[in-house]
Amino acid sequence: MAGNYLGDIFRVTTFGESHGTGIGAVVDGCPAGLEISVEKIQKDLDRRRPGQSHITTQRKESDTVQILSGVFNNRTLGTPIALFIPNEDQRSKDYDHIEDAFRPSHADYTYQIKYGIRDHRGGGRSSARATAALVAAGSIAKQLIAEFSLLVGAFVTQVGNLKIEKLLHHTEADLAKLISEAENNIVRCPDQHVAAQMIDLIEQVRKEGDTVGGVITCVIKNCPVGLGDPLFGKLQSDLAKAMFSINAVHGFEYGSGFDGASKRGSENNDEFYSDRDKIMTRTNNSGGIQGGISNGMDIYFRVAFKPVATIIKAQESVNEKGESVELKGRGRHDPCVVPRAVPIVEAGAAVVLADHLLRNRSSKL
Repeated sequence: MAGNYLGDIFRVTTFGESHGTGIGAVVDGCPAGLEISVEKIQKDLDRRRPGQSHITTQRKESDTVQILSGVFNNRTLGTPIALFIPNEDQRSKDYDHIEDAFRPSHADYTYQIKYGIRDHRGGGRSSARATAALVAAGSIAKQLIAEFSLLVGAFVTQVGNLKIEKLLHHTEADLAKLISEAENNIVRCPDQHVAAQMIDLIEQVRKEGDTVGGVITCVIKNCPVGLGDPLFGKLQSDLAKAMFSINAVHGFEYGSGFDGASKRGSENNDEFYSDRDKIMTRTNNSGGIQGGISNGMDIYFRVAFKPVATIIKAQESVNEKGESVELKGRGRHDPCVVPRAVPIVEAGAAVVLADHLLRNRSSKL
């Protein structure tokens, strides 16, 4: 099924449900001879795993990855790489009350109508638990694109109405420093003062039995000129597709984004100039992509996440018979998803970049 894979040449297919035996991914198309660090894969999974702080879901999963195939003596064989992550802390009884009812703003109703059957335990396949498989596969993609000197980094720039205003042109800053600063707090925001305010807000929302959304900014450095294909294979289109595959994502913009709609062409255009033998642009409103193809400047985009749909407050809904019911969230859920979504955004971007790097090798003689 097309909905279960991402990429054409470097292709990631994920499988598994939230309360099943486990989840995993198959990475196909990864070139042979790439040195793989299991420690790096595990580090990315640890950044995404539940229970890592008091502002995340308290489900306890070690998310210990197992490489079942495709790697020998820490190097890829050029064959499919199978990754498996066991589920260890399922509490399926927490979902007994929604076995025949539809939670507001969840996938319960649409899955039931589309397939005629659904796994109501934790949302089954629609659960954000499935993103762990993407993170594991994306970590392999990160290690591949690093061979081409590409670096992908993401961090939280907004929670609710709290945002970092001064990072609009953050691409000129040291990305490594931004990432380091972001990893120094549990909300993964590079501004420590704003991060403290964000944490307070999330704690307040959690105590109220509610949830809050946010924005993650992602930066890609050292991208070569030429990645992306017209017309339906544009780089930003594939990045957007990867981002919208992540649970709770409701918005994507790159470069000047929606702010560009209020500008004039003379303000938004990026003028070219030569720096020794390299052609660059004086501004980067294009976000590193022009005509759907990377132009060599830093690529940056923003991803908006809605508030988590499961809340402890009572809400009106209906059951499978169409009868009115009142539902209240039970179990363990994130009051705000963005702190744990940072490595997921990085993983999706890395898979797209790995795929386009390999695709671009056939663009000309």
